[in-house]
Amino acid sequence: MAKGIKDKVAVLGMGCSRFGERWDMESEDLMIEAFTECIADAGIEKKQLEACWLGSYFIEINIGKAGIPAAVALKLPFLPVTRVENKCASGSEAFRGACYAVASGACDFALAIGAEKLKDAGYGGLPAIAVDGQMEVMLHADWTAPGAFAQLASAYQAKYGMSMEQLKEAMAYVSWKSHQNGVMNPRAHLRRDVTKEQIIKSPMIAYPLGLFDCCGVSDGAAAAIVTTPEIARSLKKDEEIVYVKSLQIACSSGEEAMYTDWDGTSVMSTTLAAQRAYDEAGIKNPREEISMMEVHDCFSITELVTMEDLQISQRGKAPEDILNGFYDLKGGGVPCQTDGGLKCFGHPIGASGLRMIYEMYSQLLQRWPEERSVKDPRLALTHNLGGIPNRNVVSLVILGK
Repeated sequence: MAKGIKDKVAVLGMGCSRFGERWDMESEDLMIEAFTECIADAGIEKKQLEACWLGSYFIEINIGKAGIPAAVALKLPFLPVTRVENKCASGSEAFRGACYAVASGACDFALAIGAEKLKDAGYGGLPAIAVDGQMEVMLHADWTAPGAFAQLASAYQAKYGMSMEQLKEAMAYVSWKSHQNGVMNPRAHLRRDVTKEQIIKSPMIAYPLGLFDCCGVSDGAAAAIVTTPEIARSLKKDEEIVYVKSLQIACSSGEEAMYTDWDGTSVMSTTLAAQRAYDEAGIKNPREEISMMEVHDCFSITELVTMEDLQISQRGKAPEDILNGFYDLKGGGVPCQTDGGLKCFGHPIGASGLRMIYEMYSQLLQRWPEERSVKDPRLALTHNLGGIPNRNVVSLVILGK
């Protein structure tokens, strides 16, 4: 019977570009920026790599749909390079490919890289579709990303009997927390300190989501090199090693909209993927065992319901935990979005999943200054979501020492 990949894969090195409006960089340049840090961190030579997975969503605008551009940009030595796409979870999908290659014994060293160049598209939010290499906004579609996720807030408020003002207060705290953390992160796209009052009074995008409830759209890249635990320990004898404890993906089947089980206050794929991830990692009490996490905060309400879907907060209790500081970087029980999250670090689609893993990996190795470090972390979780609340893909990765 399959037992998963717990402790069968080690993260040998990681890298991440600066996110933002990188007008002076092409997608290839961003990949080089992330890869240069990654391979130096891994401490191996490029010729030792045996396979690569490239995660991207709209990257065909710049470099095409194949894996060849990554091979050319990074001058990979005739390796198999596979381009993967799974909506906003494309970076995590690339990581999954590399991890499974190592866990299966097919590779000793595998590279996962994710990149996206969104600002060149000239669109303020996430593009809806790409046709023949051109961005087209679904002007006549019956949904938008903010509109779809805003409905989580309306359903949540109705189910738990809150006033919308109470829920907006908790949502504002979610965004404010990310801004506080993002200010300290030199690679983050949005590093402006804002007040909760500014967040609440910001222009409305899709009720009740205002401007500051929505994540940033950015250019960026991130990368990881994975290997076997035995090789990692032999190469880094005097260093701590980060291991993959679990890796799970769940895709919506469409049943959320087919039956009456889904009440619109959660993301079923997250709940299912989380339970599988905890089972694989041997975690019994996530609230007590998870040290920190990066979740897919495309909108503030998404982060709020995710805290419950991940079994960190009880159903209906996330707003209380948020306002009590349970997810704060300093003094919180489970610090969340320690680097500013999608909200402030930014959201170059293909890079986001790997960026989350990069932050948790770096935190586990205690590489950041004290003011932005989590104290004594042991287990770290990343949650990467693509799609809308009732039609999506969710990836969960748990790392540990």
